Amino acid sequence: MNGLADLIAWIIAQGLAADDIDALLEGLSLRLTEQGFPLLRASIAMPSIDPKHRGLSVAWYRDTGISKEAQEHGEEGEALFRRSPISYLLQNQLEFMRWSLPANAETPPFPVLKDLSDLGATDFVIKITPFPGDTALAGASFSIATDQQGGFTESQLAGVEGVMPALALACCRIAMTRVAKDVLAVYTGERTSELILTGQIQRGDGASIYAAILFADLKDFTSLNEKHEPHDIVDWLNEHFDAIGKPVVEEGGEILKFMGDSLLAIFPVQAADTAQACRLALSAAQRALATNDALNQGRRERGEPELLVDIVLHLGEIFYGNVGTDRRLDFTVIGRAVNEASRMEKLADALETNLLASAQFAAQTGRAFRAAGHFKLRGVEEPAEIYAWTGAV
Repeated sequence: MNGLADLIAWIIAQGLAADDIDALLEGLSLRLTEQGFPLLRASIAMPSIDPKHRGLSVAWYRDTGISKEAQEHGEEGEALFRRSPISYLLQNQLEFMRWSLPANAETPPFPVLKDLSDLGATDFVIKITPFPGDTALAGASFSIATDQQGGFTESQLAGVEGVMPALALACCRIAMTRVAKDVLAVYTGERTSELILTGQIQRGDGASIYAAILFADLKDFTSLNEKHEPHDIVDWLNEHFDAIGKPVVEEGGEILKFMGDSLLAIFPVQAADTAQACRLALSAAQRALATNDALNQGRRERGEPELLVDIVLHLGEIFYGNVGTDRRLDFTVIGRAVNEASRMEKLADALETNLLASAQFAAQTGRAFRAAGHFKLRGVEEPAEIYAWTGAV
């Protein structure tokens, strides 16, 4: 293969610069075909460290270009994986395999081989390269297919083998960066993960932010712990946090913390538009209550316990940053406004409402809140003026 050194140099440069596998695979495939390599399809697949997806595969087709597929966790995703060449290699402790096409009675019944046979493929080659370290990001697979009569020649395969170390290294770098971003975002939120990755990692790093605050608390959760198995409780908790958390994220908020049966989120004030931040927080709260009610309706029909939720909306200045020991930090939010929001939730039952707001928040929305009175909050010197929601959820 001509230009092997140039191709390796390009792969290394792309591995340092690329944010995803798509550009790497597409550029490599186009460069191979430009050099006369008879490529019909190429694919890169890697496992994910992600709560929703078990793996990611990207394929390039000569006629249609790039396609991407994320395999989900669960029985369906596992069944699809078992019907793949990658699973076959792993089960048989192999790192390389080659199948002549079109498929025949002796060819394993993998859907990808049948699909390639239908496209006129004559040869399929796959190689797995392990990554170092004992993590779920175990390695990457690279596969190629051709419709050249007689399949790939040995010299063609030798040329591809020559770029494999550089390709594996590029895949590893891109994957490690993606995992760092994804895992941080899962555990800390999108905004926080970006701050951490830009270097705000020292204890005390952070900033004061003016934001609308949403505090949600699931009621009677303690009694459930005494009556039901832990795995059932975890499943129910996740369902209700989904019902509450998805509207928060979709309305532009960021979930900062899950604290047992509670959720804390903020809607930072952007461009001095305080009213807009409060409108988004209120919309998220209304949607969360409606979704949680629908979830409880299904629980009643199945004879399962319900989990009601109280939501408090507040507005104020908070400190958003690193708190903890010198080696174990938590990127969190602290401040008087946060304390007040958590204390206000205790008033929900007495006021017979599941949506409360502070006077500061209610003044920004112009919506159906009624003044409920002034109340002493534990640990807060001045009585707080509290508003209760009177509109329909």
